Amino acid sequence: MLIDVGTKSFEELNKEIRHTLETDNNIVLNDVNGQRYIGCAMDAGNSIIINGTPGNDLAAYLNGGFVEVVGNGQDAVGNTMNGGKIVIHGNAGDAAGYAMRAGEIYIKGNSGYRCGIHMKQYKDARPVIVIGGKAGSFLGEYMAGGIIVVLGLDAERGLNDASIPPMGSYCGTGIHGGVMYIRGDAPKNLLGREVVVEKCLDSDYDIIRTYVKNYCNYFAADETSIMDHSFLKLRAVSGRPYGNMYTSN
Repeated sequence: MLIDVGTKSFEELNKEIRHTLETDNNIVLNDVNGQRYIGCAMDAGNSIIINGTPGNDLAAYLNGGFVEVVGNGQDAVGNTMNGGKIVIHGNAGDAAGYAMRAGEIYIKGNSGYRCGIHMKQYKDARPVIVIGGKAGSFLGEYMAGGIIVVLGLDAERGLNDASIPPMGSYCGTGIHGGVMYIRGDAPKNLLGREVVVEKCLDSDYDIIRTYVKNYCNYFAADETSIMDHSFLKLRAVSGRPYGNMYTSN
């Protein structure tokens, strides 16, 4: 089903989307211009392809559906999503994957500040964010679970440039679970004090390769050239980094 969006309000558009999904599981939206809340809480088996720039809270509470953006995403992509996949063929704004609990987000370009903040996981429900370019400051802030992979690719300066740190300041501040894999360098002055940096083991590279392969399939990138550089593993110093701030039990 094709919907021409144009100047429709986000209320009108989302009402039309919900009505359409009752009879058609696949929707293409053309000429999207900042409409918010597209694909929120969409269940598995449904998909939305977006041509244009969706507004904030794209696919919030996504519940297994598939959302693909041929363009950029704004703030809070995948806010508190429960499952499914989001694929963005451009950049994403701030707080992508905020408090996401499961599912996968693939960003071809860069992400803004606080990507992956408050990510969490429970048993096999493990959220994943793959950032092809660079991440802004506070990446993985208060991260409690899941996986973030940052590739540091830069189309303007060469896809294999791993010499420039691919994250901003305060990376991993308050982290107490999950793991981040950084392709290239992760200077100590850019990291929160709750972060430990380790070399990746073979088991880590198996995980990285799985998500890099997916990234390459979505964006026609070269898996060999990406995996040709080493990665660093960032994890939490402690599962309770602020325990000394509270009364002991």
